[in-house]
Parts: sequence; structure tokens; C-alpha cells
Amino acid sequence: MKLHKAVRCDQPSKSVHCNVRFGPNASIWRCPDDFRFTPDSRHSSEGSAHVRRCRMRKRTVIVNDMMQRGYRYQLTEPAGRNFDLEFAPQLTPKEMLRLGVFCGKYMTDTRKEFPESWFENAKLAKNSRDPSLNYFGVDASQPLSVWRKNGWIHPDDPRGWFQWYCRYYIGRRMPKEDLRQIRPWKAMRRHIRQIQLHCEPGDQTCRKRQRQALLHWAYDSRQF
Repeated sequence: MKLHKAVRCDQPSKSVHCNVRFGPNASIWRCPDDFRFTPDSRHSSEGSAHVRRCRMRKRTVIVNDMMQRGYRYQLTEPAGRNFDLEFAPQLTPKEMLRLGVFCGKYMTDTRKEFPESWFENAKLAKNSRDPSLNYFGVDASQPLSVWRKNGWIHPDDPRGWFQWYCRYYIGRRMPKEDLRQIRPWKAMRRHIRQIQLHCEPGDQTCRKRQRQALLHWAYDSRQF
């Protein structure tokens, strides 16, 4: 069967699939770089042209840092895409690190796991935790021991929510755990309402600790 002109399709926002049609009257869409063809014998709605689907190539990440040795997980979604419909973070991990979060001591030993660009302008502490590195200049973090005591830590993500978010962002999916982590993210919205009730719009000096805590959950509290 003759193949016709190829046109690259964009990665879709809600699915990792791109249709690839073969036939005398069909254009052909080439899979994006991180995708591969998988056979699909269905016919397109436009006629009898066969359809194949582009699926993301699964990649395995191996973690060796101060808290995990030999931990493995797969990336099954393109980075920054195909999030749960109820999860819409306002900041990417790269943006959070650049603004200043967790007193600069959250990601100092995990550079090999994540894109280098995340750390190019990140505010990271050289030694101990430094609240001045936080965007709002105040400490708004609970100790990891509190998270452990309350049962909020999943064994796969021993550092807590932000570690989960970073791995979710680059493409790891753990359906049950993802839903569990999205629930507290949604619950943080109550702090937005409190800021809106008690602060003048744009007054970043009002409720700085609350604003910093929202940054830690990927809410852009500079905008409230």
C-alpha cells in the first residue's frame, strides 16, 4: 500500500494517541519523537483507511539518591500532559524551584532524576535549610516526621507530595496513589479563599506564610 505525504501531529492534550491513517486518499501523521506506532485494525470514520495509534514509548527511571536506592518507575505519559481532569496545578516543578520553596532543601540530591533545566535557576540551599530562599521569605513547611506520623507518606515517594508531583509531571502514573495525592491538593483551595477574604488583591505582604504554603502545592499565590 502506498504511503503518502507525512505531517507531524502535535501531542494531544488529553490523550497520548495520534491517529495514523494509511490509504490512497489519506494523509499520514508521524508519531512524535517519544511515541511509537502500535497496530490497530479499526477503520477510520472517513472510509476504509486503516488506523494505527501512536503510543508513548515507556521509559524506566532508576533512582539512587539519599532516600531511595534502586527504586524504579516507568514514564507512561508525556511530560506535563494528560493530567487528571481534577488536577490543574498553576506552577510546574521548575517554576516552583525557581521561585523558592521548601527553604531550598528539597531537591538537592535528585538532579539526575529530573530534567537539568529544572535546576538552572533553582533556589537551592548549599548547607542547611534557609527560609530566606523561599519566595515569601518565611518557613511554611511541616517536618517530614509529621507527614510520616499522620500516614501521609507513600513508600514510593518518601519525601512527600512534591516528590509525587515531580514524578507525576514527568509522566509516572500510579492511579490509586495519584487520586490520593490530588485530594489534599484540592483541599488547599480553602487557603486561597482565606487570603481573598483578608487581604487586598496583590498584597504579597499579607498572610505570607499561607501564601508560601500554597506555593508548595503548586498554586501561584502571587496572583491572589
